[in-house]
Amino acid sequence: MADPKGFLNHGRELARSRPVEERVRDWNEVYVPGSLLPIISKQASRCMDCGIPFCHNGCPLGNLIPEWNDYAYREDWAAASERLHATNNFPEFTGRLCPAPCESACVLGINQPPVTIKNVEVSIIDKAWETGDVAPQIPERLSGKTVAVIGSGPAGLAAAQQLTRAGHTVAVYERADRIGGLLRYGIPEFKMEKRHINRRIEQMRAEGTRFRTGIEIGRDLKATDLKKRYDAVVLAVGATTARDLPVPGRELKGIYQAMEYLPLANKVQEGDYVTTPISAEGKHVVVIGGGDTGADCVGTAHRQGAASVTQLEIMPRPGEERHPTNQPWPTFPMLYKVTSAHEEGGERVYSVSTTHFEGDEDGNVQWLHLTEVEFIDGKLTQKPGTERKIPAQLVTLAMGFTGTDRDNGLVEQFGLELDERGNIARDADFRTNVPGVFVAGDAGRGQSLIVWAIAEGRSAARGVDRALTGTSELPAPIRPTDRALMV
Repeated sequence: MADPKGFLNHGRELARSRPVEERVRDWNEVYVPGSLLPIISKQASRCMDCGIPFCHNGCPLGNLIPEWNDYAYREDWAAASERLHATNNFPEFTGRLCPAPCESACVLGINQPPVTIKNVEVSIIDKAWETGDVAPQIPERLSGKTVAVIGSGPAGLAAAQQLTRAGHTVAVYERADRIGGLLRYGIPEFKMEKRHINRRIEQMRAEGTRFRTGIEIGRDLKATDLKKRYDAVVLAVGATTARDLPVPGRELKGIYQAMEYLPLANKVQEGDYVTTPISAEGKHVVVIGGGDTGADCVGTAHRQGAASVTQLEIMPRPGEERHPTNQPWPTFPMLYKVTSAHEEGGERVYSVSTTHFEGDEDGNVQWLHLTEVEFIDGKLTQKPGTERKIPAQLVTLAMGFTGTDRDNGLVEQFGLELDERGNIARDADFRTNVPGVFVAGDAGRGQSLIVWAIAEGRSAARGVDRALTGTSELPAPIRPTDRALMV
């Protein structure tokens, strides 16, 4: 514990955001570049090096948070980076995108604002890239075993990197034209610039991982043929079946799933389009769904010049402080959150349900009809007399996902069993019912957080390594049910 009085001498201070009027005119990350380094040593000193660091349990990766906080306080960036990478393959992703359940579990957070763990993390990794402390880790010897990883999101990339470093020959198959999964086509540029993905991919290539883009297993290549080519297969295909809204008028033009809308904005930034085929410019935009994906739609619509943006949520507005009985420390609480996208404008409406859409004579959506709802006997019920309509010329559905994709034939061709939630069933070692086939991330867990995806990718890699060699020096795995109460 470098500064025993750090948490007494310094208050919580976060990275500074660029002014709204500036950042909505571009797609760069919202934070002021370099604003963290002058303050991060003091912020890291607020870590109390608790006898029982609950932040470890709050993080599915088991990050060694007090250790790298101490190194960051001392500005020993090389040591901090080593400790950070000991449990996390991609801290530049989590440091920008994770909702930080570790901070919710911070002991200081019992009666004070918690340590800015997420800001410390991203400062360490950004400094590590700047100083050249992130280098390829090439295996000393090859095992002679081959592994196919299907999907290049955080779970697939983590599994691939761990298996490559263990000496296996790994090929990552991605159906999109670029590597990254939803990190590439789903997370807006203003939340994470894609240069962070690109340099990790180059590191992985240097280590020996091979990448195959534009190949969808089940359509372009049969799953059975793939299994014959490789000694093991890791499925990290995500939970990409979006929840729909089956109400009258859903067929009108201008209503899209969030993952139909967001990737096009990413493709503009990649240079594939000059302008997006689905633009919010000059339109009244309604986003249905109050989570992070909905917020991504809000921020994207602002940058495209929407006339107005309204975000709807069927549940009541969460409280601003954790409930001591229902959401006690150190569990991850559901709190009212103002993201950078919400700071930029728009209206958020809670406890409402869409009843139907109304269009014009050309079949374009123009209005969204809604009603207020309330809980009666534990069920959401419409409140009579609260019906109204709001202008809606572009609607995005951001209501979550219901399971892995069943349309491409991958599940059937492998002969995989699904659980009651539509996810690929697996045991405690991430093995499916098919010998030699493992599953990690949202495909087996269901829609979840980036830290869970990386943690499961690492754990599945250890399971594969043990299956191929009889032993494994990779880190001990989490179990699919570990820390279920935390996130």
